[in-house]
Amino acid sequence: MTMDTKMTLLIEQAERPDDAYMPIWAPLLKFNQETVGDAQGLPFALIVRDGTSPEVLGGLWALSLWGSFYIGLVVTPEDARGQGLGSDMLARAEAEARARGCRQMWLDTYAFQARAFYERHGFSVFGQIDGPAPMFPRWFMQKALSLT
Repeated sequence: MTMDTKMTLLIEQAERPDDAYMPIWAPLLKFNQETVGDAQGLPFALIVRDGTSPEVLGGLWALSLWGSFYIGLVVTPEDARGQGLGSDMLARAEAEARARGCRQMWLDTYAFQARAFYERHGFSVFGQIDGPAPMFPRWFMQKALSLT
């Protein structure tokens, strides 16, 4: 296509949004990779089961990228809360982040979720989105990691 030929672009709503993620992500990943390199990210996950069933009851999912460790999901089964399971998962995630050479961990949480829990584990708020209660505010939290 020459510079003086204009593309005709359409915007359509995807019929199956879950199937659209990877095709949309692919050109951005390619750009990121070409621009700064190592853009794939490395996932990390811990699964919580009861030992008698393959059913997943909770866990932690994270992704390390460019020296940062993003925790996307932390789920502790409701009847197991307050027993140290969440703290154990965070400690394991932090150990993995350090092993990967990450300089910080970060996550987000809503008002009805677990801000105080994350603060007890050394996270502090660096950003906030306000909105209607009881969902908001939504806090973005980080914890600096020393690699020594």
